[in-house]
Amino acid sequence: MIELRLGNVVIFLPKPNTKFNYMNNVIIKDNAFLRQFEATVNGQLAKIEYSSQERKVFLTKLVVPEEIDLEGFKEDFIKSVLHHIQEQNLRVVPTSPQIAGFLRKNRQYKEMLPVGIRI
Repeated sequence: MIELRLGNVVIFLPKPNTKFNYMNNVIIKDNAFLRQFEATVNGQLAKIEYSSQERKVFLTKLVVPEEIDLEGFKEDFIKSVLHHIQEQNLRVVPTSPQIAGFLRKNRQYKEMLPVGIRI
């Protein structure tokens, strides 16, 4: 993943020659001002709202409009955000039920949880 910073906005782009899927065409932005990760698909905004405290990121809300609720989009969006958080060497606290459910199903992200947090 290639990270491009423009002021308070961080844009994540896939590395060249990565395996193609529709998420490779989606730019995910870390809008630090609004404290949300954003992805625009077909003119619709999907977002994961967050708050930060110390070395933890609290993922508080997942919003995906029905128009872009494509097969697997939510999971790929969450994976991309988690990948970014992991690269920053931060811990994740999923307070959104949808994101907590994703982490429950995908135990490979368990190491991203802070000590004492179980889902």
